[in-house]
Amino acid sequence: MKAAEFYQRDRTLHPPAHHPNYKTSVARSPRYSPISLENSVSEITGPVFGQNDIDPLDNDLIRNYAQTGDPVGERIIVHGRVLDENARPVPHTLVEIWQANAGGRYRHKKDSYLAPIDPNFGGCGRTLTDENGYYFFRTVKPGAYPWRNWVNNWRPAHIHFSVFGSGFVQRLVTQLYFEGDPLIAKCPIVQTIPDADAIEQLIATLDMNAAVPLDCLAYKFDIVLRGRRSTLFENRPEGN
Repeated sequence: MKAAEFYQRDRTLHPPAHHPNYKTSVARSPRYSPISLENSVSEITGPVFGQNDIDPLDNDLIRNYAQTGDPVGERIIVHGRVLDENARPVPHTLVEIWQANAGGRYRHKKDSYLAPIDPNFGGCGRTLTDENGYYFFRTVKPGAYPWRNWVNNWRPAHIHFSVFGSGFVQRLVTQLYFEGDPLIAKCPIVQTIPDADAIEQLIATLDMNAAVPLDCLAYKFDIVLRGRRSTLFENRPEGN
């Protein structure tokens, strides 16, 4: 039996734009109903991404910014596949990540957390999926950090993911969390998601088969673009 090409949007998976326990959502939530805008031909057809746009070290965050040595922290591999709603691979699509360092601090001028900047860690990388939709990053596990929501809120360790289509206007953004992190259940941002299964789909599982002995652990994180098992995306508030 052929799998269905269309899937009804499940609007119960996504959190509301305004959630009282997530204080920043007050300023970020829209005041008016969203308006649908049609893309132009130039937006849909370009620019496209190719192998010439990717440096060999772009997906190796341990080496791509190193100045005097390796960055501090737990070395890990993050890998998986980008799939469509029928579990078919999405080949040659651009995947970008950005994250805090092992101390929980971003390399950003507005990040004032007291953890030190790591001179050998830039915190961002990119790669293209192969013909099987597979992607691979080597990095250090990010640290948790406090944020000004309530008195003592902390963000779980996480990595931001961006997945592009054939052009810049086709972009989906999400976050990866790590299996076993007790802060996931205590994070006000995570807890705005009303569906427990949707939260589970944001958690990367420990993958000992992909770990490198005496070097680094590995975590597996598949990204499903749409359908019954789709990954929750931050910039798709209307549903998956």
